[in-house]
Amino acid sequence: MWTVPKPRYANGYNLCFEDVTEIVVNIGGVRVVLHSDVLNRHPESRLAELVNCSSRNNDAISSLCDEYDPCKREFYFDRDPDAFKCIIDVYYFDEIHIKRGICPICFIKEMEYWKIEQSYLDECCKSYLSEKEEELAEIANKVKLILDDLDGDPSVHRSERCQKFLWKLMEKPESSLPARVIAIASFLFILVSSLVMCIGTIPELQVEDAEGNLVEHPTLDAIETACIGWFTVEYLLRLASSPNKIRFLFSFMNIIDFMAIIPFYVVLTLTSLGTAMMELANVQQAVQALRIMRIARIFKLARHSSGLQTLTYALKRSFKELGLLLMYMGVGIFVFSALGYTMEQSHPETLFKSIPQSFWWAIITMTTVGYGDIYPKTTLGKCNAAISFLCGVIAIALPIHPIINNFVIFYNKQKVLETAAKHELELMELQSDEGATGKAKSKPEQRADMESSHDRPQ
Repeated sequence: MWTVPKPRYANGYNLCFEDVTEIVVNIGGVRVVLHSDVLNRHPESRLAELVNCSSRNNDAISSLCDEYDPCKREFYFDRDPDAFKCIIDVYYFDEIHIKRGICPICFIKEMEYWKIEQSYLDECCKSYLSEKEEELAEIANKVKLILDDLDGDPSVHRSERCQKFLWKLMEKPESSLPARVIAIASFLFILVSSLVMCIGTIPELQVEDAEGNLVEHPTLDAIETACIGWFTVEYLLRLASSPNKIRFLFSFMNIIDFMAIIPFYVVLTLTSLGTAMMELANVQQAVQALRIMRIARIFKLARHSSGLQTLTYALKRSFKELGLLLMYMGVGIFVFSALGYTMEQSHPETLFKSIPQSFWWAIITMTTVGYGDIYPKTTLGKCNAAISFLCGVIAIALPIHPIINNFVIFYNKQKVLETAAKHELELMELQSDEGATGKAKSKPEQRADMESSHDRPQ
């Protein structure tokens, strides 16, 4: 229920402009009656200036509105009427809410036109606006990177141009066909290397060395060496062409690449030192540990898979939910393992020897795995087990929705970025076509037009 009158719509007016207490404005075809005493609550706004403007000062009136009809005493504005319905609330309630369906960036432009400060926006609308501004900033950065890749600066030294070309070739598969081929080849090498690592553990495919120990087949070793050679060359080329080598070295994905390569060379070095060194027990254990580290290669797939990158981001944004899940499970494991141990002590053949040993039973029960290696034998113990797995299902299900929601949000956001980037590329192609017919602009003007296009709603 409104405590103050809302602006009302009218069809005609017979008012004297000199004694005006209300004015008629036409916003995009919608006619509205506004009272001067209400508009003067914000004297710095455009409408308040229009109310206080003399009817004989045509220059001042034309500077404040798009058109003025002196016969109808009606002011015309070629603006969004839906946005105006929201902005007019500031004169009555000193706050503004952005209605659903209105682009927040366009709404801010409307507020600037009507000379209303953004401080009158409600807090919920401010947070929504900040999210949209962040999205537009990311789109602008992505398009700027594309522009930097496509524009060649003739003043740059030849070595820098080669470095930039090599960086795009190794890091940006979408930049050219050779870059895409290299990305696909790298993806295949990762799959082959992971497959060889798994096949090499099959005893039937292993051979005996001079000492009678089973080792990997020489063919598999040769494939492994070829894959490591590819990974090494790829890593070194990316490092050499990186514009920021310190940032490159300490990047998470590049650390994984390094950890996937270095075990091969460490084992190769230890082997070259002779059999005396390899006979040491500690060295043999280190070699086995380094061989196990080859599983890190599978994480290299994240570099070429947008789905894995989206999943990683969703997990990063869901640390709070994952922490709650671990807390729920931890409390449940402790409680039900202690109860299980206590209830099973009356049975002579109990499998619950201690509370720490009961932790394992509580984990596999609450996660509904149930290996069957340890289970309750008393009636109370079985009731405790039933309650524990029901609580486990509930505890696991509670944080799932926020995690999925974060995944969907980031996935949709990436789709928007890709669509916006493609849209900008299409605009660039149109402008280049115009340039071929003699209508193209210079490169600085073209870049300015492209960057200013982000102000439009995507």
